[in-house]
Amino acid sequence: MKKYLKNLLLTLIGCFIFINPSIASENYPQVEIVTTSGTFTLELDRNRAPISVENFLSYVEEGFYTNTIFHRVIEGFVIQSGGYTTEFEMKETKPEIVNESGNGLSNRRMTVGMARSNEPHTASSQFYINLVDNVSLDPMPTRWGYAVFGEVISGFEVVAAIGQSATQTFQDLQDVPVAPVIILEAKKTGL
Repeated sequence: MKKYLKNLLLTLIGCFIFINPSIASENYPQVEIVTTSGTFTLELDRNRAPISVENFLSYVEEGFYTNTIFHRVIEGFVIQSGGYTTEFEMKETKPEIVNESGNGLSNRRMTVGMARSNEPHTASSQFYINLVDNVSLDPMPTRWGYAVFGEVISGFEVVAAIGQSATQTFQDLQDVPVAPVIILEAKKTGL
């Protein structure tokens, strides 16, 4: 009986690890973002957004996001980072990537997506986190959407607090936090 229970327990643990999407794996890498407002963790979906995930991870591994700011914060919409230094200088980026909207991932609360200009294939280093469900950013039959490539899995309160930052217009940027929110480090965790 003890052997049976032990085997059952091991099987259940194995099933939990297999089906639990919050455990880092090759297909679902995790990235910890340490900011001046606290830390949150993203889980990326390499299966549905392989180009966006590889692009984002390449910036993470190079340390690109260190000392960048959240330069766009719109309460009840999104927080955005990955483009400007603490001196509000635009960082030089890699070539733009193909838009992967329509991959089955939706711009729901606490998902992360690739920021871009009005042209569909212009995402590079900038990313945003949805503070609410923003399905209007999803693709439609007549237009491209904004590609989601992961979600926040911990530190929700940090993301929400950043989203409530008082903002101002600064230089040519609108919705810039009055008290800078700086990414101190972005690092791959887990595997």
